[in-house]
Amino acid sequence: MLRCIAVDDEPLALELLEDNISKVPYLQLVATCNNAMEAMKILQQESVDLIFLDIQMPGLTGLQFIQSMTEKPMIILITAYEKYALEGFNLDVTDYLVKPVSLDRFVKACNKAKELYELKNRTNKEAPSNPDYFFVNVDYSLLKVNFNDIKYIEGLKDYIKIHLKSTPRAIITRMAMKTIEEELPVTKFLRIHKSYIISLEHITAIRKNSVFIDEMELPVGENFRGAVLNLTGRQD
Repeated sequence: MLRCIAVDDEPLALELLEDNISKVPYLQLVATCNNAMEAMKILQQESVDLIFLDIQMPGLTGLQFIQSMTEKPMIILITAYEKYALEGFNLDVTDYLVKPVSLDRFVKACNKAKELYELKNRTNKEAPSNPDYFFVNVDYSLLKVNFNDIKYIEGLKDYIKIHLKSTPRAIITRMAMKTIEEELPVTKFLRIHKSYIISLEHITAIRKNSVFIDEMELPVGENFRGAVLNLTGRQD
């Protein structure tokens, strides 16, 4: 079932919309609203998958309402004006219906929303919950990098250099160290310096001020020294 709300400031249009929704078996109408502010309150209280939304309303218009949302459910715009179609699709709406809306055109829009909903749910179920890889942009392509293949990562201003065990050629991509650090599992990687993140698996030796990855000696920053020493179980 798709949980939906209907938003329109015209009572007759809202009544017709409610009647159309009742004829679609996979739609569950959660609430009807006379304006965007009412709809905003409903979204704070209820889980909603789809909004049927008028554009021209007093106060906050339908388009302004869409722009105000940080997390948007699917939206089908229903309006008397064709001129907002391009702006509506630029806001990534699911469909755009012009009043008066025939039942078959209404059902077609609903079917489109249902297909998008099922596709999203199927993709979420199929995606691994704890993937052992991630993708980075390299030469206009997305390159797959396995966590177990990473020896260490070096920060170079706006770029990072990913050193791998499978090849002597490092991967260079435009990314901040903070961003790549958030991608990496904390059980496998440790930041030891503002410019270095290492794979715990590939550590060969630890000194007070440096860590060895194979034959490569990397510096340990003062702010990261405690975390490195914790790996040895010693504090001196």
